[in-house]
Amino acid sequence: MSVLVLQDKSVNRAKMSGLDKDQRHHPSCREKTLASDSSDSRELPSQQLQGLKLASHAVLEEAQQRGRLKCSKCGGSRMFFCYTCCSLVGMSLQDVPTVKLPVKIDIIKHPNETDGKSTAIHAKILAPSDVTIYTYPCIPEYQKDKVVLVFPGPRAVSVQDMMKCLHDRSHDFSDEPCRKRLKTEQVQGSTCTSESSESGTPDEAKSSVSKVDPLQRVVFIDSTWNQTNKISTDERLQDLLQVELKMRKTCFWRHQKGKPDSYLATIEAIYYFLMDFHEHCLDEEYSGEYDNLLFFYSYLHSIVNKAKTSAGKC
Repeated sequence: MSVLVLQDKSVNRAKMSGLDKDQRHHPSCREKTLASDSSDSRELPSQQLQGLKLASHAVLEEAQQRGRLKCSKCGGSRMFFCYTCCSLVGMSLQDVPTVKLPVKIDIIKHPNETDGKSTAIHAKILAPSDVTIYTYPCIPEYQKDKVVLVFPGPRAVSVQDMMKCLHDRSHDFSDEPCRKRLKTEQVQGSTCTSESSESGTPDEAKSSVSKVDPLQRVVFIDSTWNQTNKISTDERLQDLLQVELKMRKTCFWRHQKGKPDSYLATIEAIYYFLMDFHEHCLDEEYSGEYDNLLFFYSYLHSIVNKAKTSAGKC
């Protein structure tokens, strides 16, 4: 998926992390910048993945040396993880980091989005208790005063203004009846798929909710930019508060032809939203709490860059 972001803010990094040496110093291909943007504070793609507080990539290096293995569930040939089954391949859950998120995240995936090209699976594997993936047209029933959609538009607000807008909406919608449940969720044998994210003790859930009240969930759309319109205009999402991110540059190696580099991969959009949420909504200094969401992404980025360098494309 690509998310169009409209403003800019540099990300402060406290110190270098467990990134491998070649990841910290390896030159990266420069992305084209938007002609309308002249800010000197924009991060270069080669700098965005530096300074992350990541778990060691040693397990991924070992897996890469072993090569592709068959997924134990579907039998598909995979490296690192199976994007079909949302499971690790050749590794155990203890081998990769687990990230606890301050808010639940739903990802609405376009049915034509190629699983192997999507970064949404990274979020599900690394934050399994907080991330749920649905395949469109399956969309849960949302309370419009407690859920936001990260998507740009004329009515979109910044993360900084999001909580105030939700509080205002909660008063406006307090007496409105809930919408009837989506028909496709009631159809027996529906092809809708989701990866459940319900877990944690009641006390943990209560603590988490009280901290971010009234926000319950954040929705992201996972598709190419040309496919987003069908989902974003779905009537079940129309009444959700839309939130836009501040300007970032994508590092994604599958850059969409003809699209600006402010169109982010799904995992990038989730990561940057959580950073802004942590600072502006939880009012806490960001210290790398969600950096490991980029555990797979940063490693794959380094692999692609090495391949481009070897081919003389960087």
